[in-house]
Amino acid sequence: MDHNNYEKYQSDVIVDLLKRYDIKHISMNPGASFRGLHDSIINYGENDPELMVCQHEEIAVQIAHGYARATGKPMGVILHNLVGMLHAQMAVYYAYIDRAPIFIMGATGPMHEGKRRPHIDWSHSALVQGEAMRNYTKWDYQPHAIEGVPESFMRAYSTMVTEPAGPIYMCYDAWLQEEKLTRDIDMPPADMQLAPAPMNADPAKLGEMVDVILNAKHPVILVDYIGRHEGNFEKLVTLAETLGCAVWDINNSLAFPNRHPLALSLDHDTLKQADVILGIDVRDWEKPTHKLESATRVVTSLVPENCVWMELGFCEIEMSAWAFDYGRYQPKQYTALGDPRLAMPTMTEIARNRLANNEDLVDARDARVKAFSQRHDTVFAKWAEQAKSECGGTPITYAELAMLTWEVIKDEDWVLATGTAREWVRKLWDFDKPYRHAGRSLGTSTQIGMSLGVGLAHRGSGKLVLTFQPDGDLMYDAGALWTAAKHRIPLLIIMCNNRAYYNDWEHQERMARMRGTDMAKAHIGMDLFDPEPDFATLAKSMGMYGEGPIEKAEDIQAALRRAIEVVKSGKPALVDIVTEHR
Repeated sequence: MDHNNYEKYQSDVIVDLLKRYDIKHISMNPGASFRGLHDSIINYGENDPELMVCQHEEIAVQIAHGYARATGKPMGVILHNLVGMLHAQMAVYYAYIDRAPIFIMGATGPMHEGKRRPHIDWSHSALVQGEAMRNYTKWDYQPHAIEGVPESFMRAYSTMVTEPAGPIYMCYDAWLQEEKLTRDIDMPPADMQLAPAPMNADPAKLGEMVDVILNAKHPVILVDYIGRHEGNFEKLVTLAETLGCAVWDINNSLAFPNRHPLALSLDHDTLKQADVILGIDVRDWEKPTHKLESATRVVTSLVPENCVWMELGFCEIEMSAWAFDYGRYQPKQYTALGDPRLAMPTMTEIARNRLANNEDLVDARDARVKAFSQRHDTVFAKWAEQAKSECGGTPITYAELAMLTWEVIKDEDWVLATGTAREWVRKLWDFDKPYRHAGRSLGTSTQIGMSLGVGLAHRGSGKLVLTFQPDGDLMYDAGALWTAAKHRIPLLIIMCNNRAYYNDWEHQERMARMRGTDMAKAHIGMDLFDPEPDFATLAKSMGMYGEGPIEKAEDIQAALRRAIEVVKSGKPALVDIVTEHR
């Protein structure tokens, strides 16, 4: 487009801002309320950022969610007025509790009553539309004049990416978008810092924590979201080695190499011996450190009563007054507010200074490292034997599927998008680089979209992105497969097809056992058979490569290799594998 002879519209200002802030992709489901912005993106902006059409607003948000996990950077999302926003709410909520920065743009009105079309512009608009999502966005705003667009955009972006990060919602009036731009508008200056630098924690408090750990016998670092910032993976390795701590990675982002000798994630015996636990950027303390009897809801601590609890991270910042996502409060003897990007190197330096002149502390640290390393080797050997014992059955077990897949992909430069095959990949694979895994899946109807976002993040990189995809999750929005094909998102989808919403089926079995009712009826309302969905045919109908259903273990690896060749050509592929009910 010849911009010299182009008469600008107010929605073009939004495009200029998107480019200024390097937003590369926008996912959306079509809607007339943002027709002005849509035209500006594809004509004035020459489809930069790239518009990506989705079949449902939840998928649009989830793609941006997965992209943020994989890159640490925000995507844009556009939601059609009130109804599109309401469609998207569950995905926005998950992005909020998972600290995913997403720049969500909506539209409303026109708020100018004289410009509203009969019926549709009235029933699809609301007064202060962002109020519907205010409980699970970091900030929302609805500018009433073009002068308010750049200022609110700057504030929204800075708020969104400042930790703890999260989605924001900007609502642009339909008539504001469509009016011609008749005056110059002040834009962000070229030398402006886009967001604040991270904040460090109190060095004195960090020093107290270091002293406690160096004098402990069995200290454990519990870590959560830090893997989303470049360099934190390596910083945690250095900190753990310097302090001589075991590390339990909760896995909302890959924060620590699972084959490192100090890695003891998923080993509950390690927690049973802990005399110090340092939580770094942890939201939910209770789930990894407690045992749940699901049927009776009885929760029992795995950690000794005299264990010293310590916290480093964002603590009480941005605690929701609406949702209970913060979990049960864990009293801490030591707590420091600060960004782990800065605080971990500070703790490492403090520890090195303490160790430099104290051979007793060094000897104690080295003894801990040796003991943790031996435990690590024992645990991984046990898991390997357990996996072998679960091979050869029908249906295929998750352990065998993880083993067979690893043999096919281990020499590739691979990335696991979301699913962990019931944690077997964490027990059997080698997560040696920070980009290997963007984090575990969340609730049902989130995984396929997030996996597409991770695939988009690595599109063109040469990396092989794959995911273990539950059947129930894909049934929520099978149209996501078309988006993958349409936008050439290279993703290997390995269906874990147990033909059920088995998590809930299992709950019904627990109720039946407890109440003495008929367990044979537990599948009612939970199963996905009679008829069984044909996912391979479904994939083909959406323009993807599809193969399956595969019911024999000996057929899996050849099918995966065929699908990988498709993915390496830049296209998505799906292999449907029938798996066990557990």
